[in-house]
Amino acid sequence: MLTACGILVAAPLGYWLLCLAQPFRRCRRCHGTGKAERRGVTVVCPRCHGERWQLRRGRRLHNAWRRTHEAGTRPSRFDS
Repeated sequence: MLTACGILVAAPLGYWLLCLAQPFRRCRRCHGTGKAERRGVTVVCPRCHGERWQLRRGRRLHNAWRRTHEAGTRPSRFDS
């Protein structure tokens, strides 16, 4: 039981640390080449648009949370 609880805490924490350290991952469709095949023709990857990298889901969620928090927070009295 203690092991299961430890895994439930460690897995999200590990993924969060991964998203902080490496916010981008290789594109799944083109495997990081920037090119994909469609009907035998090589084209620019439609998923990553040839960039070869995509933002991780956890990092995208974190960025959305930060934008929402900053939009809803009153500015400090000391900000100009």
